[in-house]
Amino acid sequence: MGRRILIVANPHREDTLAAVEVARAALVDAGIDACTDFAAGVDAPIEAALVLGGDGTMLHAAHLTRDAGIPLLGVNLGHVGFLAELERDDVAHAAQRLASGAYEIEERGTVDVKVIAASGDVEVGWALNEATIERANPRTMLEVDLAVDGRPLSSFGCDGIVVATATGSTAHAFSGGGPVLWPNVEGLLLVPLAAHALFARPLVIGPGSTFTIDVVPHSETSGHVVLDGSRTIPLQPGGRVEMAYSAGRVRLARLSDAPFTERLVRKFHLPTTGWREDGRVRAPGVAGEGH
Repeated sequence: MGRRILIVANPHREDTLAAVEVARAALVDAGIDACTDFAAGVDAPIEAALVLGGDGTMLHAAHLTRDAGIPLLGVNLGHVGFLAELERDDVAHAAQRLASGAYEIEERGTVDVKVIAASGDVEVGWALNEATIERANPRTMLEVDLAVDGRPLSSFGCDGIVVATATGSTAHAFSGGGPVLWPNVEGLLLVPLAAHALFARPLVIGPGSTFTIDVVPHSETSGHVVLDGSRTIPLQPGGRVEMAYSAGRVRLARLSDAPFTERLVRKFHLPTTGWREDGRVRAPGVAGEGH
């Protein structure tokens, strides 16, 4: 049985389709069967996925393949591309590295989401980046009660709430004023959006804890839970959302062992030039390091 690698791309973008052909040619040259239909490959082994697009395409690929446990290698054809390993000029190189197996695996944590309606109906889902509770009516606040591990913590009106993994801490939660979590942090970050409360700071809980958010029955608007910006679950007044760190993992293929700090500086164009030029940045343990 031959080797197979999945190509995931946005079929509605012309530049992405051109990149697919570049990737397909590189894989064929390496003796690999390139497929674009994950469902059609279920009965045959697919050893990895090459993802061509932005972070949205990476999130789509994660949801498509998480249960299969195959690694994803992203090539950024979008804007920031925080989840991608390479840029648009590296499509053929990315395909060759996957074909040769020259990559390391990095596992990322996810968040499990349970939405319990006032009627008792339950819907479940999960997210790699974040689960966001959004108000349905933008003219009024969503009224919520927040608890951690079943213990009441606070009540407030807000535009919404973002619960992110470490992977998602540089996305919607960051835009909402949350901190950046390093990818090896196992836990969840909660960021209230425009909360009308004196205590409305971001919170971080460990992997054994659970956030519970109740939409109070007298809330003047309903809401919905949005998973990774794409899948939506309705949330009516009287409904409850439980979010916990998940045992499920998404596997990313990495080609470089550069630390996360380097990725953060590069993607956000952070000003480090002065620090490096005057010699204050040194390897750990080097005499004279004091900052």
